[in-house]
Amino acid sequence: MNICIVNCFDTWECRADLLYDVMREAGNNVKVLCSDFMHIEKKRRIEGKQDYRFFTAEPYKKNISINRIYSHTQLSKDIFGFVRENVNSIDLLWVFSPPNSFIRDAAEIKKEHPRVILIFDMIDLWPETMPLNALKMLPVFYMWRKVRNKRLKYGDVIITECRLYKKVLGKVVEGLRVRTLYLAHEEKKYIPNLYLPEGKIGLCYLGSINNIIDIDCISNIVRQCRKRYPVIFHIIGNGERKEKLIRAVKNAGAEVVYHGKIYDREKKQQIFDSCHYGLNIMKKSVCVGLTMKSIDYFEFGLPIINNIKGDTWNAVEEYGIGINYRRRDLLITVSPNNVERKNARNFFEQYLTKDKFRKEVHKILISVQR
Repeated sequence: MNICIVNCFDTWECRADLLYDVMREAGNNVKVLCSDFMHIEKKRRIEGKQDYRFFTAEPYKKNISINRIYSHTQLSKDIFGFVRENVNSIDLLWVFSPPNSFIRDAAEIKKEHPRVILIFDMIDLWPETMPLNALKMLPVFYMWRKVRNKRLKYGDVIITECRLYKKVLGKVVEGLRVRTLYLAHEEKKYIPNLYLPEGKIGLCYLGSINNIIDIDCISNIVRQCRKRYPVIFHIIGNGERKEKLIRAVKNAGAEVVYHGKIYDREKKQQIFDSCHYGLNIMKKSVCVGLTMKSIDYFEFGLPIINNIKGDTWNAVEEYGIGINYRRRDLLITVSPNNVERKNARNFFEQYLTKDKFRKEVHKILISVQR
């Protein structure tokens, strides 16, 4: 088949790469259509990539802004305009969402060309995952959801990044073909080399430091740990709330070690092997079932302190891969928690590897070709 993957964000490029590899391995011709604007760094992408076509997107500085909405709308118009021009040579469209405008414009192509197989890949839900609290009930956000919801029926398959999203979408996807496809990493050998701080608790926060993480909750966790042991708090990542997080954690009594962004696998393992838990903490108003950071933690056998409901909460309860934080005293010891570490790695190997991802994608492709 001739397949086009459509993606707006460089933050999801790892998923696009996985799909590209798996589909190419199966003998398909694959192109990836995406934005040239890097969402986290807020700058234009310069380097190219084989079989990737980058479309010019208008820059924006704030994540919640009119400029961002305009940028996504224009990008969607340009990408799907290109798809329409080349539709006779496309058999399958695999469309990442958000933005919701991608759903709208892809659905129009499906209506015009019913033979094209259309797969919607719901990696996020807007506005449900945004920390807007009661604002989500305003008419403007109702209309925003409607842009997506009224057109999902045109998808031959609806992919959800976690089971929670299917539950949130509820009646909107009732009677539709829905499959869950978790994010994944290529499985690589991991040999623990623990060097936990003596008589101290090591905690780690990995990822973007943005407006959806719950800094107050993280501070409370540090304070509760401090009742029993000194705390060393490692930060891997960056974002607009970096200084606020560092200040809050220091005020809670922790020693902070800021590493910045780290992509090197060995360096990341060294940090994780010096920690007892990774933090998987977001605001209650955020609707997320599985985070990218938690996959990193599990890959390196690092159990988590978690407050995210849905898939991750259930996995912590069922597989013993950490602690679900219920805002009461945390009973953390300075032992290596080897059982939890083994459980975390086993959970990764069972559900979150490229091999598991490949098998699920093959099932989906077979189902739409019948």
